[in-house]
Amino acid sequence: MSVQDRNTTSQYTMTSLSLQTAVNGGENECDWFKLASCEIQAHKGDRVKVHYRGKLTNGTVFDSNFERGDPIEFELGTGQVIKGWDQGLLGMCVGEKRNLKIPSKLGYGDQGSPPTIPGGATLIFDTELVSVNDKGSGGGDTNNNSEL
Repeated sequence: MSVQDRNTTSQYTMTSLSLQTAVNGGENECDWFKLASCEIQAHKGDRVKVHYRGKLTNGTVFDSNFERGDPIEFELGTGQVIKGWDQGLLGMCVGEKRNLKIPSKLGYGDQGSPPTIPGGATLIFDTELVSVNDKGSGGGDTNNNSEL
């Protein structure tokens, strides 16, 4: 991992990262607001709940569960979701928000996911980790902004 930029705010540290992967030399870029303290962190094999908004690079939203209020639940790092999520959500803290830019090789590849995601598409996901192994922050809203 290489840290490109780091700015500190009162509650969060904004960090831009490029996560180098072994998958065909791909790269998964990730921006996030990291909490000042982290009590519960996501690791491979943990059962996580995540709110997300998925967009294409032109800004078209193809899916979002923020509005539904129903986070997706899956086991992290086990292939239940796209590789970009399995890599980009590792180490995330409950309440943390990350913006993932996922190349097609770590997303849906050349086949895409018709009709909403074309083949070869780079995907942008706004994510928020809600809980790890059914343990949430319990502290309510962790961001002063209502939008990601």
